[in-house]
Amino acid sequence: MRKLFSATVLMLLTLAVQAQQVIIPAPPSLAASAYLLMDADTGTILVEHEADMVLPPASLTKMMTSYIVSEEIEQGRISEDDMVNISVKAWRKGGSKMFVREGTQVRLEDLKRGVIIQSGNDASIALAEHVAGSEEGFVDIMNQTAAKLGMTNTHFENSTGWPAEGHLTTARDMAILARAVIKDHPDHYAMYSEKYFSYNGINQANRNRLLFRDETVDGLKTGHTEEAGYCLVASAVRRDMRLISVVMGTRSEDARAAETEKLLAYGFRYYQTQSIYDAGDELQRNRVWYGKQEEVVLGVAEDIRLTIPRGAEDALEAQMHIDETIKAPIAAGDELGNLTIDLNGERLVDVPLVALEPVEEAGFFQRLIDAIKLFFLKIFG
Repeated sequence: MRKLFSATVLMLLTLAVQAQQVIIPAPPSLAASAYLLMDADTGTILVEHEADMVLPPASLTKMMTSYIVSEEIEQGRISEDDMVNISVKAWRKGGSKMFVREGTQVRLEDLKRGVIIQSGNDASIALAEHVAGSEEGFVDIMNQTAAKLGMTNTHFENSTGWPAEGHLTTARDMAILARAVIKDHPDHYAMYSEKYFSYNGINQANRNRLLFRDETVDGLKTGHTEEAGYCLVASAVRRDMRLISVVMGTRSEDARAAETEKLLAYGFRYYQTQSIYDAGDELQRNRVWYGKQEEVVLGVAEDIRLTIPRGAEDALEAQMHIDETIKAPIAAGDELGNLTIDLNGERLVDVPLVALEPVEEAGFFQRLIDAIKLFFLKIFG
């Protein structure tokens, strides 16, 4: 049995019975094969269309290439100062290039910029060979990493996005990857916002046009092949909210930028990321029986942040469901109930309430006294 406690102690979460539901217009319809808009902080999907349709990713692939390189750097297996050998295979690869020369050595950090900013196929292959010994070995790492991240509809055949049978992904999986790039390696992510990179006397601009027209946009990656069309994964931050947009299969560079702008404008206009509680915040104190202390402090083990319609914070309803009889000993982290948060009848959160501090068992006489008190409490209420 659990006793229901009203969550009036939870700030910003009281619901008036007659509270009006916030009205949000339908999302824009884009001229693209597939698209998706995600809150980068919470992972909430705000807009999606054909988000699980398998499509060729073109150079969006290079987000995975750079993600793995960042992972290897942080694991200490490679360094940004490594001098990377440029093979004939890397030098000969067609398409977009950083213009490295076969038989030379290039600093790894420069190659990473060549992948992210210049979308260099030559730089991608050189990094793949440096990490795994061969591009084929690197592709195996790519697919294992995709599985680990939960990219369930993605399969890579190369490190560049060069057209190949079976080299496919989805808008949803690209959003998952972009979120990992941003959250797992924030220091490395800054490179995605750089507008230009010059190497070997050749200065090239980042193909992400939104970097030049919207100061809130700080990444991520473009892609284009005849089969894939024009694709763009972008991210922007406004008013403490970060959104990730994925647009795949548009007709031109201008179109992929314009359609992305529509998605981002919609998300920022009508939604907000609301910080509710931090892990370790005291939410409630409750009676403990048979303990050295009479109360246990309750809270949540992880931060609670929600993506909600703008202006809907007053329509949130929270309740704490706490075990009716709590007995010592209690260890920190023990689950003693649960916290739920609803919005207009929809359950948004259902997480355990945990003990934030341990409570040791009391001595014999205190336990005896508590046993007598509990006995009469059960009889007389």
